[in-house]
This record gives sequence, C-alpha cells and structure tokens, in this order.
Amino acid sequence: MEYLVIAIVALVAFGVFRYFRQRSYLKVLTEDQFREGYRKAQLIDVREPQEFERGHILGARNIPITQMKQRLIELRKDKPVYLYCQGASRSARAAQLLHKKGYQDIYQLKGGFKKWTGKIKAK
Repeated sequence: MEYLVIAIVALVAFGVFRYFRQRSYLKVLTEDQFREGYRKAQLIDVREPQEFERGHILGARNIPITQMKQRLIELRKDKPVYLYCQGASRSARAAQLLHKKGYQDIYQLKGGFKKWTGKIKAK
C-alpha cells in the first residue's frame, strides 16, 4: 500500500512538473489570440491527412505529428509556429519536439480544431 501511495505521488508530481515546464515554451492562445497572429506565422495542422482533408483552418499546412521529425526542414526557426490538432494533445507533443530542436516561438490553439469557429477549408 505504501508503495502505491509513493507511486501515485510521483506520477502527480511528474505531471505537474511537465505542465509547468511546457508552459515555459508553449503559449496556449484563445481562438481570438490565435486568429490575430497565425497569418504572420507558420500555421501547422498536426493531424493525420484524412482528418486534414475533412476540414482545416484556411491557410494551414498539414505536417502530421507522426511525420514531424522527418519534416522539420520544412519549418523555419525564425518565424512563429502556430500548431493545432483536434483537441490539444498532439499539438502539445509537436511543440515539445520543436522546443527540443531549438524552436522558440511556439503557439497552440486552445481546445484545438474542434473548438474553432473561423473559416475552414474542406475537400
């Protein structure tokens, strides 16, 4: 029982640590804040191609999280990167990867594409 309590406390502590560490390099923006800046940035949809084709934010490029490492060459370090996925988990993972590779200006759409009310494009 004692080990279980220690394990749970360790897991919670690790989660809190990751949350605050991520906040140091990833800025989460409301839809209005996101809309203000994404046209001057690299707008990246990290969902899979079939999700992207069903609908995406106008002007977004599709670089799925599963291909991000191989396609980093497509992203510039001197321009802000605006990320989104369906919710927020994949774009958070993409932000972590970009941060490790030296990207500084990383933003995420709060709530992801499912909360987006702006213009979209679908095939």
